[in-house]
Amino acid sequence: MSWLGRFLRRPPSLASNDAAALASYRAQAQPELNTTLSAQRVVVVDVESSGLDPYRDRLISVAGLAVRDGLVRLDEGFESVLRQEQPSEEQNILIHGIGGAAQREGRHPAGTLSAFLAFAGKDPLIAFHADFDRILIERATASVLGMKPDNAWLDLALLAPALFPKHAASARNLDDWLSLFGIENHARHNALADTLATAQLLLAVLAAAKGLGLATWADLARLQKDQRWLNSSGRVV
Repeated sequence: MSWLGRFLRRPPSLASNDAAALASYRAQAQPELNTTLSAQRVVVVDVESSGLDPYRDRLISVAGLAVRDGLVRLDEGFESVLRQEQPSEEQNILIHGIGGAAQREGRHPAGTLSAFLAFAGKDPLIAFHADFDRILIERATASVLGMKPDNAWLDLALLAPALFPKHAASARNLDDWLSLFGIENHARHNALADTLATAQLLLAVLAAAKGLGLATWADLARLQKDQRWLNSSGRVV
């Protein structure tokens, strides 16, 4: 690689506290993924973005909520808006409710993302349609931190229909699954409120998985892989 290529690939310069948070994250060991999920800390994640294309649109906010010992830990939450040079379009703002001023006055992206990694650690991350959240977070961290997190991910949009197959045809999105289990969300498309509702759905999924003898992240990762294959092959579950 030429000196110019090495220069262009240099990691971004970070404030000392952000660099320290990133170094702490990188130094952590991966958790044992054969441990029972109910006995370890996992982090439910939700994001808001400038659009529906995770490969092109911008990450606007990120929220996380810990689930540990079978409980949603309301005292272990994270939410932050990333400062935007240009706010998203008005139609987009009407969806997530993060106005132009709030976007322009948000936290510096490096500060937000390093703080999020410090909060989440290397614990497994769980979301509904997790690839959307994962890609947006990975693009943002690659851009402002010069790295991509290596946390394991689980997707409730795959696990819920696999564990509740009789509802798979009728429950097509997060709102459907929340309604099915009587989970209320009073601020839909607010990242932290969506995270709380998704965490409650996770508890129902974990209970169903346990009833089938599926207790670890590795168990659910295999189930998720099978469900993804079934979806891609067009098979009826």
